Amino acid sequence: MEPHGGASAVTAEAPEEAYRVTTLELFFDLVFVFTITQLTGVLAHELSPVGLLRVVVLFGVLWWIYSGYAWLTNTVAPTTTLRRVLLLVGMAGFLVMALATPRAFDGGGVAWGLGYLVVVVVHGGLYIQVNREMLRVLPANLIAAVLVIGAGLTSGPATYALWIAAVLVPIVTPYIVRPNGRFPLRAAHIVERHGLLVLITLGESVVAIGIGLSEEPLDTRTAIAAVLGLALAAALWWTYFAEDDMRAEHALTRMDDARRTGAIMNGYFYAHIPVMIGIVAAAAGVKKAMSHATEALHTGPSIALGAGVAAYLLGDAAFRRALRIGAPIIRLVAAVSCLAAIPLGALVAGEAELIALFSIIIAALLTERRS
Repeated sequence: MEPHGGASAVTAEAPEEAYRVTTLELFFDLVFVFTITQLTGVLAHELSPVGLLRVVVLFGVLWWIYSGYAWLTNTVAPTTTLRRVLLLVGMAGFLVMALATPRAFDGGGVAWGLGYLVVVVVHGGLYIQVNREMLRVLPANLIAAVLVIGAGLTSGPATYALWIAAVLVPIVTPYIVRPNGRFPLRAAHIVERHGLLVLITLGESVVAIGIGLSEEPLDTRTAIAAVLGLALAAALWWTYFAEDDMRAEHALTRMDDARRTGAIMNGYFYAHIPVMIGIVAAAAGVKKAMSHATEALHTGPSIALGAGVAAYLLGDAAFRRALRIGAPIIRLVAAVSCLAAIPLGALVAGEAELIALFSIIIAALLTERRS
């Protein structure tokens, strides 16, 4: 993804060609979300500051190139055989990254980096078909891939330094080496693509409920725990999809090209980082909480659950502010309240924290409706 590009980048495409998300893009997102669910597994396995750092760094690299593909297909619709085949090759790269994610910091970094290199090469090859200005910034993505491969060949602090550099290099480069002009982005496609991604990721959080209860007998206790986990996921869905997605599309459609690009960068790249990481963290907490719903949780799962929902709401508030589609203050208050609910899980029971988090979100939604 690049925050700036050539103004003539989309002249080769009819506007309606890339206007809505294609089934191939949805297929692509399903593979990408598998990579995200692997992050949930990493965090659930190691609910610690080190585990969180690993997840954030991995997600940072993933999110940049995923956003690059979202911008790519907004400009270069996958409507020809060659483009579809190349996108499928990119999916294969993401699949390799997903499989290597659990051991990305413990021997799997080279495989992860090679998968990322495939993803980057496909992305660059498709992008330069319509916007050769991207040649000025796309090398940064190749450098990031080399840094990840290098991280896989090192150990200790050097590994983390190289991973962090892989996150920062492609994000910073476009602000230093700026292509000429800008290119228009189609509002409906961006809104739908990211909305589907959030929806699929929320759906995977429901899968975490099943995994957490897979070895438990099906009785009243487990049924109540499952329903509470689903209720929380549904409440998170409501905050994003009840009205804000439609408001976002209308807001972006009314903007000129320059303002729209900036709003998409702020609202759909930066603001969605805590949204997505929040879902990953909350899903890890839910997965751990399911088998101990009536018992006090360990500190890690209770923090992951409450802080994950809080991060989601903070990102949602930032999203609203970036697109000016609603007052963010109520969701900011709700996020702080979710952090205050963490002791309920650690001191009372997992289901007490789930009920509190659900109640906080519902209260926030009702307050917004009345205001």
